[in-house]
Amino acid sequence: MHKPVILAVDDTPSNLVALEAVLDANFHLRFAKSGPEAIASLEANSDVAVILMDIQMPGMDGYEASARIKKLPGCEEIPIVFVTAVYSEDPHVKKGYAAGGVDYFSKPFDPDLLRLKVGIYATFRQRAIERERQLMETEQLLQAGRKLSGLLESLPVGVLIADVQGRICQANEEVSRILKSEELIKADAYGVLLGWWDSTGHLLKHGGGPLARALHGKLSHNEKLQLRCVDDSTKDVLASASPLLGLDGAIVGAVVVIQDVSESKKIEMDLEDRITRLVSLGLELEQSIRH
Repeated sequence: MHKPVILAVDDTPSNLVALEAVLDANFHLRFAKSGPEAIASLEANSDVAVILMDIQMPGMDGYEASARIKKLPGCEEIPIVFVTAVYSEDPHVKKGYAAGGVDYFSKPFDPDLLRLKVGIYATFRQRAIERERQLMETEQLLQAGRKLSGLLESLPVGVLIADVQGRICQANEEVSRILKSEELIKADAYGVLLGWWDSTGHLLKHGGGPLARALHGKLSHNEKLQLRCVDDSTKDVLASASPLLGLDGAIVGAVVVIQDVSESKKIEMDLEDRITRLVSLGLELEQSIRH
């Protein structure tokens, strides 16, 4: 696990050496010898857990530097701890807090206490970053889910997504149309309708359907099936199924695609029936002519 990054800002090199001696074992230290240098460092890389800020520096003092740092993108929540040999009186401490500081150490400081507090602030900062990352990932997943839902609804075929237990997690409206349901059927009802799951919604242990095979890593392509619809009628479909794999390569679910071919089959049967009738009529005419 990488060490938390601490940015130490002080115009006196010996003070930076002292901070390094106290903190180097537990943290990765970066150094800046002025307020502008600290700002430039953070603009280049804001991956900092805690800032240790001297107050009395030429040009831009620690108060001004802290106030400007708090306005930098990604730096608003970085804890700033003031470490100074002067300005330890109450009014200056309050000014430090007003500038965005979270703590105040006077020199000479207790090294154990400084190390402990920096560790606490670094932990808080890392947890906050982790929460932000999780929130961002959650939002990205939600956006991906919305895009997936939109994509599924645009497809001219029925699409069902199942988890590793064979339970349907998502299905598009075309599935409802194929199964003659005006509203999208509840997930636990698909098992009964498609015959690939039992009434509890769990995969049949020895099921031989496309979904069962997909959950065992096998592919199905345009397999002819007959499904029972909501009104107890049947429909002929072509079913294809493939396993869904996680990042570690393990099967985490399956995708089943069903295409309604009942109409085309009906047209084909009607055509065959008409051809048969025409042939029969031709034979009857031929026989009548002979007689």
